[in-house]
Amino acid sequence: MANKAGAAGARSPLSLVVAMALCCFFYVLGAWQRSGYGKGDSIAAAVTRDTACGGGAAAGLTFDTHHNGGANFSGGKDDDAPPPLFPACAASLADHTPCHDQDRAMTFPRKNMVYRERHCPPPGERLRCLVPAPPGYVTPFPWPASRDVVPFANAPYKSLTVEKAVQNWVRHEGALLRFPGGGTQFPQGADKYIDQLAAAIAGVDPLASGRVRTVLDTGCGVASLGAYLDARGVAAMSFAPRDSHEAQVQFALERGVPAFVGVLGSVKLPFPRAAFDMAHCSRCLIPWGDENNEGIYMMEIDRVLRPGGYWVLSGPPINWKANHRAWQRTEDDLAGEQRRIEDRAAKLCWEKVAEVNEIAVWRKPANPAAACSPAVRTCDTGNPDDVWYKDMEPCVTPPPPGAGKGELQPFPARLMAVPPRVSSGAVPGFATAEEYAEENRRWERHVAAYRKVNRKLDGGRGRYRNIMDMNAGVGGFAAAVFSSNSWVMNVVPTVAEIATLGVIYERGLIGMYHDWCEAFSTYPRTYDLIHANGIFTLYKDRCKMEDILLEMDRILRPEGTVILRDDVEVLLKVQRMVKGMRWKTLMADHEDSPHIPEKVLYAVKQYWTAGDEGSAEEKEGGSSEGKGSEE
Repeated sequence: MANKAGAAGARSPLSLVVAMALCCFFYVLGAWQRSGYGKGDSIAAAVTRDTACGGGAAAGLTFDTHHNGGANFSGGKDDDAPPPLFPACAASLADHTPCHDQDRAMTFPRKNMVYRERHCPPPGERLRCLVPAPPGYVTPFPWPASRDVVPFANAPYKSLTVEKAVQNWVRHEGALLRFPGGGTQFPQGADKYIDQLAAAIAGVDPLASGRVRTVLDTGCGVASLGAYLDARGVAAMSFAPRDSHEAQVQFALERGVPAFVGVLGSVKLPFPRAAFDMAHCSRCLIPWGDENNEGIYMMEIDRVLRPGGYWVLSGPPINWKANHRAWQRTEDDLAGEQRRIEDRAAKLCWEKVAEVNEIAVWRKPANPAAACSPAVRTCDTGNPDDVWYKDMEPCVTPPPPGAGKGELQPFPARLMAVPPRVSSGAVPGFATAEEYAEENRRWERHVAAYRKVNRKLDGGRGRYRNIMDMNAGVGGFAAAVFSSNSWVMNVVPTVAEIATLGVIYERGLIGMYHDWCEAFSTYPRTYDLIHANGIFTLYKDRCKMEDILLEMDRILRPEGTVILRDDVEVLLKVQRMVKGMRWKTLMADHEDSPHIPEKVLYAVKQYWTAGDEGSAEEKEGGSSEGKGSEE
């Protein structure tokens, strides 16, 4: 009896082949019947065979981390010509940030921090190589453990552990970097400081109530404020320059905290008007009260601060009477600085709502038009959200459509509520609330299909903490993947037909403008997952596909994931090109029909580090900056 059962349970190889063939046949037959016609294009059919018959996610693509090298690729057909092969950059370029190169920065003026702003290499000097991870690189700890500890091999820098030791920024403990949560103004920890900040604002705590959802932290250090605000449901966008405080923004991103390399200098910040619920400066070294800048920095904060938003200033010159000796500055100097700040705030119609110890808080009026007439000229008409490489101006930016008609809903209700910019009819393509709701439903369907291929995309699994959407639209992807375990950098390309970043911020999400013909303002290996919808079609004839792909590779962690939506012809070119970039790929059909030209390409960057086979060595006695660059 046992022998009969064993024989019945066995399956011959032939029967398995027949079963698989029948499966594929009926799948294609069903798709043909559903389509209403029999002319499926040959490319779509090939993609369908690769994904449906090949077992989908099981067809050689895994989204786990393994730390194993190699370059095995799957999916798609080879063209006649071999794909381009991109060499590894020199090991010394492991932290290459093209638009924030230190040597190039020193050739620009220091006035107004111009030299710390973006200065990208010309096309002929761009690298054509893969930026390596440092030897010993490992996958970061999952959130929230990553808030407190980072593998030292991932960011092997010690200067801040010495320079800021008494302020508890970061400590070096063997194979780890530990972040106690301190800062220059809060050495006892960010949590205690946030409690003090909340207590300083009279009435309902805006941080606990969900009224303050988005915060801009200027001069953030290692972003401990943002790291601890996260636990309170607040999304902080932190920035600091790449300067003598070595790798501070890199530390922030390794911890899993939203941050970018930047400075409040001479050009506008890459954000829309009325974006943030709160702006914060804790000894950020921005000269708010300088006699020579006309208050232009406070006007820029006013531009990005939404009506009813708060501006927090802690540290010098606040409470100067008690601290002038410790700060080693004269009473007259500090008193004059605070007086100028107070005067400029009044000219902007800001109301001072609190000053407790070294913390001062101002509030922008909820209805600026009814509050007062600012004693500053209004900026000239035009597109007020056209800010990319635009100089700051000594003027007040008018509020966006819908401002002053009631506060935004508390978060998380804000995430799916109709944003004021949409309800006021200011966003082309979304004339009604129903059109906006349908856009959200469309992305929920897309993400549901993504998760069938990549189950790690479920936010509760903790696989992806730092996520980027390269062409975010109104934030539909970020809303569909929303989780307390992750955050999304929603990028709205500067060449997009519609500037939708203001809508994204009204949803309680964060992001920035960027031109993908240039490098992003971040360190290498800072994102776990990159999503891009139609990015290569958008940038067709604007810049080279390989430049965008190389930048994606630079900012993606080893064993990080890429999800690309685009026309099948475009994605086949991408798939061919990334074969020379140590990516492993899988093509999938649109979830609605295999005959829709739009497809999805999934990719995983393989694990390798500097010194592995194929890495480029620095030329003896010469600079490695040009190694692998375009001639």
